[in-house]
Amino acid sequence: MKKNTLVLGASLKLQRYSNIAINRLVSHGHNVVAFGLREGVVAGVAIDTNLMPYKDIDTVTLYLNPERQKPFYDYIIGLQPKRVIFNPGTENSEFQNILRQAHIDFENACTLVLLSTNQY
Repeated sequence: MKKNTLVLGASLKLQRYSNIAINRLVSHGHNVVAFGLREGVVAGVAIDTNLMPYKDIDTVTLYLNPERQKPFYDYIIGLQPKRVIFNPGTENSEFQNILRQAHIDFENACTLVLLSTNQY
């Protein structure tokens, strides 16, 4: 099943894991939208620099450290995703408690590993 995914913390830099994740998500046939600090295109996906009211987001995959996530708490909750993935280095117990209260699933996992093991 293909999942509508928001990559939060998207980067144009080829070596960044968010960039690699966008490429892999697209190659696996998932619908991807992205938010980052700089506009650009990765694997045909435009990186938005303004928060958009995306619809039907299944998964938000985070590439922001816990401190940088704070301004996005309400935005992510408002999207009502089915799950949030905390990639390595983004684990955040404060936000996980907020997600739990909002009945949004989350996992500490690596999007790249999930894709490569068909667990995404």
